[in-house]
Amino acid sequence: MDVDDAYDVMADATDVMDDARALATEAVHAGRDDLARQGLHAPPIDLSTTYPSYDSRAEAARIDAFAANGATLEGPPVYGRLGNPTVARFETALARLEGTESAVAFASGMAALSAVLLVRNAMGLRHVVAVRPLYGCSDHLLTAGLLGTEVTWVDPGGIADALRPDTGLVMVESPANPTLAELDLRAIAHACGTVALLADNTFATPVLQRPAGQGVRLVLHSATKYLGGHGDVMAGVVACDEEFARRLRQVRFATGGVLHPLAGYLLLRGLATLPVRVRAASANAAELARRLAADPRVTRVHYPRLGGAMIAFEVFGDPHQVISGVRLITPAVSLGSVDTLIQHPASISHRIVDAEDRRMSGVSDRLLRLSVGLEDVEDLWRDLERALGPGRGSGPARRTASGRPNRSVSTEG
Repeated sequence: MDVDDAYDVMADATDVMDDARALATEAVHAGRDDLARQGLHAPPIDLSTTYPSYDSRAEAARIDAFAANGATLEGPPVYGRLGNPTVARFETALARLEGTESAVAFASGMAALSAVLLVRNAMGLRHVVAVRPLYGCSDHLLTAGLLGTEVTWVDPGGIADALRPDTGLVMVESPANPTLAELDLRAIAHACGTVALLADNTFATPVLQRPAGQGVRLVLHSATKYLGGHGDVMAGVVACDEEFARRLRQVRFATGGVLHPLAGYLLLRGLATLPVRVRAASANAAELARRLAADPRVTRVHYPRLGGAMIAFEVFGDPHQVISGVRLITPAVSLGSVDTLIQHPASISHRIVDAEDRRMSGVSDRLLRLSVGLEDVEDLWRDLERALGPGRGSGPARRTASGRPNRSVSTEG
């Protein structure tokens, strides 16, 4: 394979940007537009860490250009920390799915978020305005000030008043982890003014929501979850405009939070089935949410209006007994895999968040988070029903006036 052709992927994607292709089509073809002319069907994996070059003067000029503006290197690769053709394919594809100019991939979702914060810090914009709940480790990174950031936590309506001259970022997650609270991203983007808005889109994926179309500048994914989809790859990615992407590439080069090429390959493969997986798992989740809402052992069900494969529910009894009682469902952290996972956020994913902050943001001690997979829904329900144990409580969970599961995301503890 010609390494020059490998880096033509970005250019090829730009050439067809104006073609109106459906999301399902983009998921299959984005990042692969150059394969046919190379006589290839499956994308190749480039595992090289370094690449030969006999023109050191030209290499010096290219590295100077990258150091100056972070633009993708033209021509053959130089070194794995500067870029990799396989990872570039995934970045191209994800940007197409999210409707952004660019995307920059990292070794994990937290590495991606850290890079965003470092970009803003380098510009003297260390203040962050954030809305809870967020993923527990994101919350901790901001609260602990580990990267020199200062955070102001607000309700969505308080964002505009919390902005300061040194505010470099507003961060939200919708649907939120783990309560599935949904935010009006367009209204929040308006309240941000010129301050960059970052939205964590891990739960929704571009199948259900494309934040960039609602004014969000930075779209964050823990690609470990739905984008990979099989529980066998760890990665993060930020979809954004090219200007911000250049800064992110510089931080990635300097700090070394690069994505391994094999992970890039697995993610590109995962994107091809993303729409099918998300829609099938969402159908299962909607049915389980309906049944849980009618179960007297469950006090409240949280399921987002936009749908999705995540459910949060609160039980009358001991949530730890539910965790220990499942057999088909796997009790484990993470989410977005083809198999169904359940966990207790207050004990694991959000344990690092202060207990009072957890409760105030709706993460009660009786809340369970369910990532619904692709199993048969009847098998999943039998496992859940058995794990919930003998009947508890005196009545059914709250429901909407229509009789559907209560889809509100109230913050009562």
